[in-house]
Amino acid sequence: MNHSRKRAEAFLKEYGIHVSCLDSDLLVENFISEMEKGLTGEDSSLAMIPTFIDSDQMVPKNEPVIVIDAGGTNLRACSVVIDEKSNVVTENFAKRRMPGIDGQLSAEQFYAELCDFILPLVNCSDRIGFCFSYPVEILPSRDGKLLQWTKEVDVPEVVGTLIGEGLLSALAQRGHAGKQVVILNDTVATLLAGKTEGEKRKCSSYIGYILGTGTNTAYVELNSSITKRTDLPHDGHQIINTESGNFSKFARGEIDLRFDSTTNDPGCYAFEKMISGAYLGPLCLELLKTAVEDGILSSRLIDLAMTWDTLSTKDMDDFLGNPFLPDSPFADPSIDQDDREMLVHLFSGVVARAAMLSAVNISAAVLKSGQGRNCLNPVCINIDGSTFYKTNWFESRVEAYLRTQLLDAGVYYDLVFVENAPIIGAAIAGLTS
Repeated sequence: MNHSRKRAEAFLKEYGIHVSCLDSDLLVENFISEMEKGLTGEDSSLAMIPTFIDSDQMVPKNEPVIVIDAGGTNLRACSVVIDEKSNVVTENFAKRRMPGIDGQLSAEQFYAELCDFILPLVNCSDRIGFCFSYPVEILPSRDGKLLQWTKEVDVPEVVGTLIGEGLLSALAQRGHAGKQVVILNDTVATLLAGKTEGEKRKCSSYIGYILGTGTNTAYVELNSSITKRTDLPHDGHQIINTESGNFSKFARGEIDLRFDSTTNDPGCYAFEKMISGAYLGPLCLELLKTAVEDGILSSRLIDLAMTWDTLSTKDMDDFLGNPFLPDSPFADPSIDQDDREMLVHLFSGVVARAAMLSAVNISAAVLKSGQGRNCLNPVCINIDGSTFYKTNWFESRVEAYLRTQLLDAGVYYDLVFVENAPIIGAAIAGLTS
């Protein structure tokens, strides 16, 4: 091991960032414990939100469904048909800016814009699957009450109201009554989209995992374990939205805590702030500044780093892929060869920890499902998100940790990627729920 790597590893261990500081088995246990508490209504960092969607429903073939996907910036819509071979055919695709992102709207204006957008599709089907990626409380009717807007959408009158009910009412006023709508979030949609691959493999259960700007997980749980509700059929099961980015039962180091204090919501979503795309770059900038203060990096780097308001995850990751990119924040000639080498070791340590924590999250969901004990019927894990797939060395590290945490314990799984998962999952929800 060369000198710079030894110094980097010592620094990462001192601040609790090195993967050797993590007990993955204990973390999985803690994660499952929080899941169980959230299901029983005890105090937990995991909300464990019931969706009232059953993943085992057979998907009707060759039946059209209208799909709406309300993401962070864009609103998408199309018609979808799933054929007898589980191939997904999308037509009439349209995209526009999310209503309310460019200025405040009233509820009436919001639903008017939403209806205008989907009117070309409205005669395709009476079923609507609405992937709505904002905080909602899902009701047994599979409608969703908006808890708050995020991502700069400004439609205050809609907060606290039912999204599906509002849409159906607006459509009825335009002469299109009789529609049915299912509200679900993108993680649940990702799980359902995995059925298009998992059914071919005869998978025993399904996981939806997202690691992009943020992170979240959905899995299938027995109703008998969801004791915080008394209105569920005891012998059934349904998809649970864990809100896993808020997991908090683990130790954080000084750099993690210092970085957390600079965010808009200190103390919240601590897990997400250690693994997701919105935070990995800024966390690495906080690490860089600490390394300069501790003499691990040259003091000349502090003047450069102080000129950066933040460091994007993309810029950090681009540097890991090629430390000599000419259009990088690290192209400054004051960063010499030794500093570049040290930064690669430091940043890759942050990525390695994020990969292990991601594997802990996925493993906990698989184990809590109670499935995958037969190699013929693995658990299907559909993973979506640019941070997972585009971050250097990330995907391979997660797979290595999963092999240790699951396969070595005799639990079988199948990792899949389904393109346009939110749209496909919303289509399945609209057709089956």
